[in-house]
Amino acid sequence: MSRLILLNKPYDMLSQFTDRNSPTARATLSDCVAIPGVYPAGRLDRDSEGLLLLTDDGRLQARIADPRFKLPKTYLVQVEGIVSDRALAALRQGVMLKDGPTRPAQADRIDPPALWPRDPPIRVRQTVPDSWLRLTIAEGRNRQVRRMTAAAGFPTLRLVRWSIGDWTVEGLAPGHWREERA
Repeated sequence: MSRLILLNKPYDMLSQFTDRNSPTARATLSDCVAIPGVYPAGRLDRDSEGLLLLTDDGRLQARIADPRFKLPKTYLVQVEGIVSDRALAALRQGVMLKDGPTRPAQADRIDPPALWPRDPPIRVRQTVPDSWLRLTIAEGRNRQVRRMTAAAGFPTLRLVRWSIGDWTVEGLAPGHWREERA
């Protein structure tokens, strides 16, 4: 039977188990998960946090990570500025990035979510307000959500992947994990 681990990846942690060639030691998945034979199904940037799925099943790993399967990924995104209706419409239609247009996203303004504190906290500027979005995409380009919000005129301050398909990070503290059915 396949193993599926749901990890709440903390901010400033690499989505890999080793960091052999770095001149300075950086946090890796091995700091949280000591289960041999599991590997990340996809990636989550070092400066992003939230749900990362790990499995020992190559087929399941491909189904989760491969954009051809269109598994929706939902992010809670704190952006600089108050998101306009025009920006929401652009995200919902798809925005143009340097590597081509994105697929349409589900994009909604949300109240600030009840999340764990980030360490270190985001940079706060007293003269620039911020706001939150729930953004769901079904593709997985490099730093896509950050690039999408920037293209819409609202740079990302904090990015938390909340769910992948039906799997969610709800109830997991940063650095903690649970096993679920695949």
